[in-house]
Amino acid sequence: MSSTCPGLYCGKILINGSIEGECGVCPRGERTNMQKICEKCNESPDLYDWLYLGFMAMLPLVLHWFFIEWYSGKKSSSALFQHITALFECSAAAVITLLVNDPVGGLSIRSCRVQMLSDWYTMLYNPSPDYVTTLHCTQEAVFPLYTMVLIYYAFCLVLMMMLRPLLVKKIACGLGKSDRFKSIYAALYFFPILTVLQAVGGGLLYYAFPYIILVLSLVTLAVYMSASEIQSFKNLVAKKKRLVVLFSHWLLHAYGIISISRLDKLEQDLPLLALVPGPALFYLLTARFTEPTRIINEGGNGH
Repeated sequence: MSSTCPGLYCGKILINGSIEGECGVCPRGERTNMQKICEKCNESPDLYDWLYLGFMAMLPLVLHWFFIEWYSGKKSSSALFQHITALFECSAAAVITLLVNDPVGGLSIRSCRVQMLSDWYTMLYNPSPDYVTTLHCTQEAVFPLYTMVLIYYAFCLVLMMMLRPLLVKKIACGLGKSDRFKSIYAALYFFPILTVLQAVGGGLLYYAFPYIILVLSLVTLAVYMSASEIQSFKNLVAKKKRLVVLFSHWLLHAYGIISISRLDKLEQDLPLLALVPGPALFYLLTARFTEPTRIINEGGNGH
């Protein structure tokens, strides 16, 4: 049983034990094996795949929370309800996305394992055997990691448009009419951006997201603590909101560390989680030495 299909992703369909048809694109949910025959993907996503899907699912939720907090104002009592609604929207969208993916009606999914970066960009590897005619074999070789994220974003957008305007209209009494829906307007901008990001850079994000999480969580934590003038443990525990922000960043630190290590060797990787509080402790211990007014005063005194 042999095949001479050109290119990385062109194959022949196997029906009832016999090869059918000419070389071409495999049906959705299948990819070529070493013999260039289309083979159904029946494997389950590994831990790293689930972590990637979790990262892509977190992006709209974090952006929702950021813009809700940004536009709610300090005196608004609606922010908490909007945060909970955003969490419900994204959670419901995630469950629905799992239910509509193959196998339909279950929370488990089957997938084709990612083998290389080119698996995300099969449209760039359509072969031309005679240098004249192009054989189109574009397919989702990373099924369902590519389209699943796009489906999730679509459900997030639909649920937001169904639920959030009604909620905001009812409870956002502390905001002006022009400010009530700004967090929703912001979502109408960032959802297309996220969609393009997944469509164009999905493969790059797949390999880079653990490092993106670590870098962004470290930078945003430092910026928040600096903007809030947190320079001691007393300042940190003065408000519950600050502790919530701190623990949220610690969860992101842990998420990034687990994604990098993949927990291949538990006895070696789990101790790395002890590094999670490190950046915050380092900031608190060194903040007083980098206080701008102190540096300026010492410079003026000739020290």
